[in-house]
Amino acid sequence: MKRERIERDALGERALPENALYGIHSLRASENFALDYKKTAKTLIYAMVKVKKAAAICRLKEGAKAFGGREGVFEAIIAACDRVLSGEADEAFIAEALQGGAGTSSHMNVNEVIANLALSELGLKRGDYAAISPLDDVNRGQSTNDVYPTALRIAAIDLLRELSGHCAALQEALQKKENEFEEIAKLGRTELMDAVPITLGNEFGAYAQAIARDRWRLYKAEERLRQVNIGGAATGVRDRLDRNYRHAVIEELRELTGIGLAASEYPMDITQNNDVFVEVSGLLKALAVNLSKIAGDLRLMNSGPKGAIAEIVLEPLQSGSSIMPGKVNPVICEMVIQVAIKVMANDYALSVAASRGEFELNAFSPLIADSLLESLSLLCRAIALFRQKCVETIRANRERCAELLENSLAFAASYISALGYDRVCAVIKECGGDPAKVREALAAQAPSK
Repeated sequence: MKRERIERDALGERALPENALYGIHSLRASENFALDYKKTAKTLIYAMVKVKKAAAICRLKEGAKAFGGREGVFEAIIAACDRVLSGEADEAFIAEALQGGAGTSSHMNVNEVIANLALSELGLKRGDYAAISPLDDVNRGQSTNDVYPTALRIAAIDLLRELSGHCAALQEALQKKENEFEEIAKLGRTELMDAVPITLGNEFGAYAQAIARDRWRLYKAEERLRQVNIGGAATGVRDRLDRNYRHAVIEELRELTGIGLAASEYPMDITQNNDVFVEVSGLLKALAVNLSKIAGDLRLMNSGPKGAIAEIVLEPLQSGSSIMPGKVNPVICEMVIQVAIKVMANDYALSVAASRGEFELNAFSPLIADSLLESLSLLCRAIALFRQKCVETIRANRERCAELLENSLAFAASYISALGYDRVCAVIKECGGDPAKVREALAAQAPSK
């Protein structure tokens, strides 16, 4: 028989497993939002825990005692935060990513887990909230409305830094291919039709430039996220007596996160408005667009290998068909394109959610957080795989590049300056579009140099 404990809130009583790290608020949330979608992102959970730790350190430094005057509570809370950040309590975070209440459920889940771990630090039973309270102690002086957006900014900056690194590595890999393929002449194409001669290196150089722009945009985006409203509580207009706490907790967060966070000059703005997340998501969408374009090009250049373009060879990674022996598909490119589409869809969802805030708070911030952090995480992983399993292993099919260029009319444009556009068109028509005949006729009609 399972042992249980009883917890109470304003709505009544509920029984929980005796050793559960979560509490009654988390339990109600898991039942109310039983979407079976996914749990709140660990990156966001850990960022909230860092906020809790910074707040507890501040309370300890200012000599505050726990609610009710008990000793050792804030030390226990700090130790509990460290245990969460080590991954010890991951299974206890049961709140779904999408939830009503502007993120209150995930925030309460964090408060309860920290409180119960802190109780164990003092040798007390879980659920003994008279000794350490999730609300009066762990959440002292805080609100979902300043903790959640502050944590989201921290989590987003951490992932932005990681993503910037992946973009730098991809840019470098593309530049290596640019140098490797710089002398391989091939047919350029516009609107999928034969155009003029280029080199394979030219194409990879252009891809590298696009990723370089994305990398720079992401680097600059961090600046937009550094202002936080922690210390502003529910609406961003805390009493002036809390100003010292506000600046102290941000200083502690700087130390804990390694991020140059700054107190917002107008905390109510950050509590109300989410346009900064829309802006950052838009930059992720721009990166997704570039990745989709590059992956699509590589997929087309690899097409064949006998019945299509086949100018490059992608590393074969897995069988491509259950009925066609020997078929191999460009699966990494296809994965990248799907991730790009998902990021674009997340940008739309985030934008709509941000537009639906009313007055002093946006109730749809869980969708904003889930969309932004999912896009960041997906892009980090997808770009790493794209670089390692696709770009770095690309080989050029020199013979095919030469063949397609030779059998095209791409050379014809070079005769325009000597014969004029209309005359070159007429020659092509007279020769029936046969490249060998066109080349011979144009050479004969062009004035000798």
